[in-house]
Amino acid sequence: MLIVGERINTSRKQIAPAVANLDAAAVQEEAKKQVEAGANIVDVNCGTLVDREAEVMEWLVQTVQEAVDVPLCIDTPNPKALEAGLKVHRGKALVNSITAEAGRYDAMVPLVKEYGAGIVVLCISDKGMPRTVDDRLQVVDQLVERLIQDGIPLEDIYVDPLIQPLATEPENGRIALETVSRVMTGYPGIHTICGLSNISFGLPYRRLLNQSFLCMLLAAGLDAAILDPLDQVLMSFLRASRVITGADPYSMDYIKAYREGKLVKT
Repeated sequence: MLIVGERINTSRKQIAPAVANLDAAAVQEEAKKQVEAGANIVDVNCGTLVDREAEVMEWLVQTVQEAVDVPLCIDTPNPKALEAGLKVHRGKALVNSITAEAGRYDAMVPLVKEYGAGIVVLCISDKGMPRTVDDRLQVVDQLVERLIQDGIPLEDIYVDPLIQPLATEPENGRIALETVSRVMTGYPGIHTICGLSNISFGLPYRRLLNQSFLCMLLAAGLDAAILDPLDQVLMSFLRASRVITGADPYSMDYIKAYREGKLVKT
C-alpha cells in the first residue's frame, strides 16, 4: 500500500506561512513527521502561490528531500512548476495529475516521460466530470491507451476514480468503489489512488466517514491513498484492513506497528 502524505500543501493554513516564507525547518519537520508515521511518498503542493509557484516548487522539492529519503508527489497542474520540481527531484517522482483534457495532457505527459515519473490520472475529460462508472471507465480507457502509446509503462499509472461528496449525491461512494474494482480487474498491473476527504465534505463527523470509506476502498482493490498519516485512527484502520484483505501476509506490518505503538484501539 502506497501512502502519500498530504500535509505539505499551501491550501492548509498551518503550512502556508512556512512555505511562503521559505521556512526550511518547519517544512522539513512536517515531512519527517509524515514519513515517521508511515508515508512512503510526501506530497508537495504550493499552488496557492500562483506568481511564485515554479520557483517555490523547486525550493520545496530540494528542501523536503534534504530531510527525508523518500520520493515526492509533485502536485500541480502547472507545467512550469512541474518541470521545476522534476528537474531537482532525486529518484522516481509521482506527478499529480493529468486528465484527458487536451491542453493539460499535452503539456504534462512529455515531462512525465522525460523524467521517468509515475502519473496520477484523473477521470476527467473535455466533456467535464463523468457521472457514472461507465463514463469514468471510458475516460480511463482513453487515457491509459494513450499513455501506453506515448511510452508510459502501465505500472507507472495511478488512476484516481474521482471522489465526489456524498452530501450532493448518495451514489458517489458506490460509484467510486465500483470504479476502483473495475479498473484493478481490467488492467492487471495498474494502480488506483485517491484522496479521501472529498467523500465526506458537508457532513458531520467527517473522519468517521473517511475511515469507513478507506476500508471499503481497500477491499475494492485500492493500492495507494493520499491522506494524513498523522491521523493514527485512520492509519490503524488502514493497517487492519490490509490484514483482512490479505495485503499484509501473516500480519507482519500490523504486528510491527503494534510493537511500535502505532495502533490505536477504537
